[in-house]
Amino acid sequence: MRYIIIGAGAVGGTIGARLHEGGHEVVLVARGAHLAALRAEGLRFGTPQGVRTLRIPAAGDPREVALRADDVLVLAVKTQDTAAALAAWAPRPVAGGGTAAERLPLVCAQNGVENERIALRLFREVLAMCVWMPSTHLAPGRVSAGGTPVSGVLRLGGYPSGTGGARAAAIAADLAASGFSAPVEADVMGWKYTKLLGNLGNALDAVAGDTGGDAVRALRERAGAEGAAVLAAAGIAYRDPAEQARAVRATLRLEPVDGEERTGSSSWQSLARGTGSIEADHLNGEIVLLARLHGVAAPLNEALQRLAGEFARTGRAPGSLTAEELAALRGL
Repeated sequence: MRYIIIGAGAVGGTIGARLHEGGHEVVLVARGAHLAALRAEGLRFGTPQGVRTLRIPAAGDPREVALRADDVLVLAVKTQDTAAALAAWAPRPVAGGGTAAERLPLVCAQNGVENERIALRLFREVLAMCVWMPSTHLAPGRVSAGGTPVSGVLRLGGYPSGTGGARAAAIAADLAASGFSAPVEADVMGWKYTKLLGNLGNALDAVAGDTGGDAVRALRERAGAEGAAVLAAAGIAYRDPAEQARAVRATLRLEPVDGEERTGSSSWQSLARGTGSIEADHLNGEIVLLARLHGVAAPLNEALQRLAGEFARTGRAPGSLTAEELAALRGL
């Protein structure tokens, strides 16, 4: 199988790099300065085992890739970019006939729980992936992953349910042989809802950073508890977050990567890169949506969604939350 990584940032870049090092064909899809750097200099990929430059084919547009019947599309863009990416890739022809949407599997290697639903409108075969992987992408052409002895835990399964059959098993085997823990799970969406609860603190990490100390930690716990109450009101099952944390601790540990500083969440990295957008509408915003649908309140997640969006739109630096803004959050 050849892997087309749509969105070669922290997560996609790490998955693509590890698969490439594992001997698999990979194409990285990127844009802007990142694409230019990948083409000119290759991917500078850092792990605790060292930093190396990988020459992996890179594309900026679906029309640059002649799709084959053995291709796997791995979607690793942020949720706010999902619809546009899928609209571009779904109608692309595949050698032998048919389109990508008709013939190729699409793996959603993304935070949140909306991507698979968006994808299933277009693609016949959608696989869900719950990604737990400490990785960083702040500069063009550079990606690092601090996990060892594996770079991450990538739980893979079918969508809307099931294990995903032989295709998911084959993809998981390739990932497991390329530096990941990659269990196949029939309940992968349950794991993704569990991950969503942890990701509710991403907006707070992005706007407050290391400031605020105990006050920020307490707000992070409140956001998660508020989210759990909303999922309960909506009748949505999820796994025990403590079980997920134990599984990750038993599988990988964090170690430094030469020349790379450990940074914040993916939302913090979006602000640091000045992308102009952030995932909060599909993380905290998912809880806000469910709360409104089921007649319950989610004031803290609503405030975090709004604040993170404002930071992204106005170009505010990560971690620049003022004392007054922090006090307002605590008073909700």
